[in-house]
Amino acid sequence: MASQPVIAPSILSADFSRLGEEVAAVDRAGADWIHLDVMDGRFVPNITFGPPVVKALRPSSAKVFDAHLMIVEPERYVADFVAAGCDGVTVHAEACTHLDRTLQLIRERGAKAGVALNPATSEEALAYVLDRLDLVLVMTVNPGFGGQSLVPATIEKVRRVRALIGERPIRLQVDGGVSPATIGTLADAGADSFVAGSAVFQGGGEAGYARTIGLLRDAWGAERAVKSS
Repeated sequence: MASQPVIAPSILSADFSRLGEEVAAVDRAGADWIHLDVMDGRFVPNITFGPPVVKALRPSSAKVFDAHLMIVEPERYVADFVAAGCDGVTVHAEACTHLDRTLQLIRERGAKAGVALNPATSEEALAYVLDRLDLVLVMTVNPGFGGQSLVPATIEKVRRVRALIGERPIRLQVDGGVSPATIGTLADAGADSFVAGSAVFQGGGEAGYARTIGLLRDAWGAERAVKSS
């Protein structure tokens, strides 16, 4: 497991009327990655943004742009999102007819490849693509909307995915209900990358974002200290 956490605020919870400013502010506030939740209204019951918005946001931050494609037929859009500036592209196992081929495509385009699993999707979906992966994203809520509470059953799933990853250099990311109150439990289960949307952006400006990111890191550190004692 990585020695330091990745804190990846999701701009799904940002103020869309000033999105570039929000990305720049959360970057300065200490975000490690910028998480981009892309929704198409088909795979999930919501619509967000596409490659043109990502391209427009790219000058606002030099941090990793971590794209989470909650869309059907993601292979059709991988090249566009990478060209727009995404450093990593995560697709849903449930949305891919040919998951292995889609992961190859992401890497061929020069981005890090990730697979996301919905709460009811078995981790067995990863078994034959581990050698194609840079990241596994365990959804700890059902995808589509921000501000949801963590699904308790997913904590043990995170633990099982961590065991499946073993010593491979694959990030284990969680998304949904991540806050200073839950990050320790998720870290104990094996997560090392944390998507936090409403928990960060409800802070109301750069100082608030920095405060919450600091609290997330402190809670993660406290859990690590307990485990090592």
